[in-house]
Amino acid sequence: NRLWIALPVGALLLFYTSPKQESLVPALLASPSIIPVTPRGAKAPRADEEEYVISSPNEPHLGQRIVVLIRSHVLEPLGTALRFLHLTMYFLPVIFTWPMVLIGKPIPEFDGEKAGAIWWYDLLTKQMQRAGPTFIKLAQWAASRVDIFPQQLCERLGTLHSTTKPHSFRHTRRVVESAFGRPFEEVFEEFDEQPIGSGAIAQVYKATLRKDVLPPSYLLPKRPRPQNLKPTIAADGVVPPPPPPVIPSGSVAVKVLHPRVDKMINRDLKIMKFFADWIATVPGLQWISLPEEVEVFGEMMREQLDLRGEAGNLRTFEKNFNGRRENAVSFPRPLTEYSTREVLIEEFEDALPLGYFLRNGGGPYDRVLATMGLDVFLNMLLLDNFVHADLHPGNIMVKFYKPTTGYILQNIWASLTGSPKPEDPLTSDPDVGHESERIVQKLRSLKHSRTEWLAEIDNLEKEGYQPELVMLDAGLVTVLTDLNRRNFLDLFRAIAEFDGYRAGKLMVERCRSPELVVDEEIFALKIQHLALSVKAKTFSLGQIKIADVLTEVLRNVQTHHVKMEGDFVNTIVSMLLLEGIGRQLDPDMDLFKSALPILRKLGRQMSVNDVNMANAR
Repeated sequence: NRLWIALPVGALLLFYTSPKQESLVPALLASPSIIPVTPRGAKAPRADEEEYVISSPNEPHLGQRIVVLIRSHVLEPLGTALRFLHLTMYFLPVIFTWPMVLIGKPIPEFDGEKAGAIWWYDLLTKQMQRAGPTFIKLAQWAASRVDIFPQQLCERLGTLHSTTKPHSFRHTRRVVESAFGRPFEEVFEEFDEQPIGSGAIAQVYKATLRKDVLPPSYLLPKRPRPQNLKPTIAADGVVPPPPPPVIPSGSVAVKVLHPRVDKMINRDLKIMKFFADWIATVPGLQWISLPEEVEVFGEMMREQLDLRGEAGNLRTFEKNFNGRRENAVSFPRPLTEYSTREVLIEEFEDALPLGYFLRNGGGPYDRVLATMGLDVFLNMLLLDNFVHADLHPGNIMVKFYKPTTGYILQNIWASLTGSPKPEDPLTSDPDVGHESERIVQKLRSLKHSRTEWLAEIDNLEKEGYQPELVMLDAGLVTVLTDLNRRNFLDLFRAIAEFDGYRAGKLMVERCRSPELVVDEEIFALKIQHLALSVKAKTFSLGQIKIADVLTEVLRNVQTHHVKMEGDFVNTIVSMLLLEGIGRQLDPDMDLFKSALPILRKLGRQMSVNDVNMANAR
């Protein structure tokens, strides 16, 4: 009985401790429509005089003010309190069973975690899944913070996937008509009302736009070949000839936000902040700074609630990779003219998830795919400082193209003689697109038969087809600040020069809370030991797995409470994930070897810039 009394009390405490909006009651009472007031110095109108009043169109009427008052001060707190009670039922078992993490024998195959801790991690993961889309997103985000949370917990949280019940087609129709400013039938030639995917925040449809709707800017060729090529990172002799320029068709993907998803997320964030503030008062947990992390997560969620941000990211990625001849990669082109906060219209890419190739194998394309993915990531990280922050196998797609024989021969001749490389023929022939779709559909039908899949892959390779990577879901990107970019480069340069002690000291000096670091000297010595192990492998010609190096760095960061900035850690986690994917395709892939020369060069350039800035001062 006490528990049921405590729950509503907790909900009320949440309401009263949450930030309050300014009360509208004084404004209501001050309204002339309730209490007419004659200004000082002005004569009151006589009864026989006609009074003219011009109302401001932007000023809400009394009825509107009352509705806003009820929504903000009655319905919204009530909804938040009910959501609080709902979540409490899910997470009370997690709170009460927390001591289980201290019970049981350490299990070597689970990084020495105790049996009770593994059980509790599984329970927490299950309850996060049941709590709904916002908490699933929180779990996915927390899985990337291996500098804060235990590795085994992060691995379990990272397995959650956000799939929700699709919203009604009526909502989609209303939002799309508002974006285009015309009736639905005048926008699309075809529209499949069955969503091809429904996530935590939005759902996606496939459609075909009418030709008169397509803006001229959308029909410009993708991957044009400028005379002056951009700097690029690419492995010689591995990456295939690039696909030719292509003109997008009217086939599009339509992404629509779920109705009222912003209200639900804001309620959940308010509740998360309440608990984060409470946990931050526990001694020994201040270094985690959970309120700040909840704020970072909240900002990430709010960015995804405005689909115009994803449209801008796709444009930036396409611009960054235009003119890089060696990169066979593309991004869906958005129709920014029709994209709004609630809807994103982008080019539909019919391709295969990279997960199919990880499960069934890529045959002769394994090494090519691994190298292409590595090159794309290093270009994003080292040259552009604009990194796709959600590069899991479901967002990396593969399709196929066939370079023309004449182009290949001219390209080989240009490489041998040093003459300019040939221009690619512009591809706008619909048969070319249909051929790519035919290959994708054939392989998709064979995804459950590994033998037939590999046989078809071998046939494609013999016929001269080459793979092309397609990057989807660019709503989240990482852009390192100058400080974090310097931290990243200094860390790798110090390890490359086998000066781990200096790297450790730099990480402590530049972390968020240096005063909360535990045993600074021991931390620096551990990083030095790690650098020496890299040195030993280098001189013995052994292969360096960057995943092992970075995992050990993050483990020490967590042990010694060296709190790094989120985008710095996200970059490291992206590298871990990418190398893990690449090594499944090509066990000989060496990200460390590929990245180190460039990292050293960039580090020297930054040092020269520092000297120049110091001299200028």
